Amino acid sequence: MTIAMGDPGAGLERLDPRFDGLVLFNAGLERLADGFRWLEGPVWFGDHQCLLFNDIPSNRTLRWSERHGVTPFLDPSGFANGQTRDRQGRLIQCQHQSRSLSRREHDGRTTVLASDARGHRLNAPNDVVVKRDGSIWFSDPLYGLLNDYEGGRQQSEQPPALYRLEPDGGTPEAVATDFDGPNGLAFSPDEQWLYVAESGAPGVAAPRQHIRRFRVNDDGRGLSGGDIFHTIHPGWADGFRVDEHGNLWCGAADGVHVIGPDGVLLGKVLVPQRVSNLCFGDRHHSRLFLCAATTLYALFTNTRGAAGP
Repeated sequence: MTIAMGDPGAGLERLDPRFDGLVLFNAGLERLADGFRWLEGPVWFGDHQCLLFNDIPSNRTLRWSERHGVTPFLDPSGFANGQTRDRQGRLIQCQHQSRSLSRREHDGRTTVLASDARGHRLNAPNDVVVKRDGSIWFSDPLYGLLNDYEGGRQQSEQPPALYRLEPDGGTPEAVATDFDGPNGLAFSPDEQWLYVAESGAPGVAAPRQHIRRFRVNDDGRGLSGGDIFHTIHPGWADGFRVDEHGNLWCGAADGVHVIGPDGVLLGKVLVPQRVSNLCFGDRHHSRLFLCAATTLYALFTNTRGAAGP
């Protein structure tokens, strides 16, 4: 069953009865702002009642609030992509141009947390999440090195990988190296599982493209498993978040795919443009903010994002 919304091309597509309890019949998809180039990295700052997000090709980090709309935050941003907050409320950014992971301190200074691993420069950190113990986990594919549109074409020095970093930086530890293109990542609410999008290698005729699920080791530092959890269709999985029930809300070519903890597709939020990334925020952490190509959208839901920084 598909329920149309006011915005052309928008709607709710129910594929499993569990989807009914996650969405609201009277809350439509809202277009908050548009006219951007390619949006990524939404992160909610509840203490400031604002959303930060990146327009990568424009080299800017922007701020949206209900009161002031869109205003500049960082210009230039270092062609920042994915971003999150750490346990102290500081902004952590993946930056293509400098091929690094950085932290914006409370006084506005920038600290480079990581730029090298395994004896070579990182590729182009893509997305990042912070665990409750303060450790920082990030993906490092080749995508940000491949063209001048998102930071400048550069030469890769090592294969793609998924990394773990101590809270105060140091040398990142590779926790999974069997990826062609690691992308979005998120922990389950109990942090026993880590979901990672494998978006595939560019230019390959039949790329590996699916969501993998890893078991977090008892020491909280390593991973095991990594089996295929779900395959997005059409297209591939990009950025995603997990709600309080353990469902994945995943950016995809036709909108947002909502996937149950058992790997079953529960339904879709149909969006007129490809959704690259998303996050929960606003009142009760139940409003979903969507970075969709050139447009910033929002949707009130009937669930809350999993607790995080």
